[in-house]
Amino acid sequence: MTDCFYCAHKVDPSFEDTVNLQKFLTARKKITTAERSQLCAKHQRKTAKAVKYARFLALLPYTAYQTDKAGIES
Repeated sequence: MTDCFYCAHKVDPSFEDTVNLQKFLTARKKITTAERSQLCAKHQRKTAKAVKYARFLALLPYTAYQTDKAGIES
């Protein structure tokens, strides 16, 4: 069995599937590396492209929700 999530399920990453795309984001909403996500090179590139397009369409956030030291939303 392959280690790649998408190869194992025989699907390709899609910008519409935000639930699976969020599995490959850190808590700060950065795209994880291929070593950490355990995706093959082909699906790592497609996942990065899908995440960027989902961010552009406002389906995923660019950054994590942050507050400053005073507790004021920024």
